[in-house]
Amino acid sequence: GTKESSIPLVPRPNSRTWTIRPLLATSGFCSGMCRSYSEARVRSDPQLRVSLVHEWLINWGGSESVLLALCRMFPQAPIFTAYNAPDERTQAAFSGKDIRSSALGVLPLAGRTYRLSLPLMPWAFRRMDLGPVDLVVSSSHAFAKAVSVPQGALHLCYCHTPPRYLWDLYEEYNRGIAGRLRGPVLRRLRKVDSAAARGVHAFVANSHFVAERIRMTYGREARVVYPPVDVDLFQPRVRERTHFLAGGRMVRYKRLDVAIGAANKAGAPLVVFGDGPDRARLEALAGPTVRFVGRVSGEELQELIGASWALLFPGIEDFGILPVEVQAAGRPVIAFRQGGACETVLHNETGVLYEDPSEEGLAREIRSFEPSAFDPPRCRANAMRFAPAMFESGIRDSLEAAFAAHVKR
Repeated sequence: GTKESSIPLVPRPNSRTWTIRPLLATSGFCSGMCRSYSEARVRSDPQLRVSLVHEWLINWGGSESVLLALCRMFPQAPIFTAYNAPDERTQAAFSGKDIRSSALGVLPLAGRTYRLSLPLMPWAFRRMDLGPVDLVVSSSHAFAKAVSVPQGALHLCYCHTPPRYLWDLYEEYNRGIAGRLRGPVLRRLRKVDSAAARGVHAFVANSHFVAERIRMTYGREARVVYPPVDVDLFQPRVRERTHFLAGGRMVRYKRLDVAIGAANKAGAPLVVFGDGPDRARLEALAGPTVRFVGRVSGEELQELIGASWALLFPGIEDFGILPVEVQAAGRPVIAFRQGGACETVLHNETGVLYEDPSEEGLAREIRSFEPSAFDPPRCRANAMRFAPAMFESGIRDSLEAAFAAHVKR
């Protein structure tokens, strides 16, 4: 018969408690096993032992919002991470959580130098002791999925992206002399990353765009569960519209230089918010109609969105939370037609998806843009597809399917 301790448990919808779901009955097991399953006595307080694994807790971003949602679903689960050196927002979000750092966490200045230790991270995650556990959920865009999972446990990986510097953007990230010097290390890390992917029982992708990259990179299929966006924080506001908006983390792949160059060419007012290593270069590109405001609070961002005609989004994101937040506030998005924006923006309904990636291509869209053509309630209704409740429902469904396949194996 089936032992009680091996019966898979999944969460009851809209509940913080656990319940048995009849997975064996749908997994192709013989009727005798199904009977033994149905006759098994359930413990008076059944608990599913869960561990969460996350790359690092340093700065707040989209992957941290996913981890926080997983913490709400699994409030007793410890968090295993390579580094725990959080900024103020990240520290507040995970206050009181059981966070366990890897051996790398003892390195000095971890919050500044953690990226330099990427070659050591697979080793650090592999040697982590998760203890007795039934389910491991890794939140991974690098090597968290390399964690060693105890025999019999299920490993579900929520994959934000395969590491782009190892795969599809390898050449772009590794140009010049420095790229050639890094080459041997990165080629080894490719092999390590492929091996880590083979240890995952089930993949969940944050977009169809990423699901396709998982298939191309690892040869694995992935269910799609969009990240949770706190749409209730962003409400439509009646404001005089005075500018276009762009911003976020100021790194090159966001292509904020294209937004600035397009605003220069169109002579359009543009407010750029955020900070990052690319800020000095971007400020040097700005013309007289472009204004930088630095880092902003949540309330300040809502004010900037409310006073905007539209968000300019020229980068290629794996998902992209900012366009959803803008739509939740009733404002449209002008986005390059690639990546996650194709899944979050409805062309000519909640924004515009354009195809010319150049500055002039975006400048043409700015010149012809008509804000009155976009209905704020329609923008918000589209954003509601990405509310946290939808994420939780998708994760539950993914767990049920993964447990069924795992028990069958």
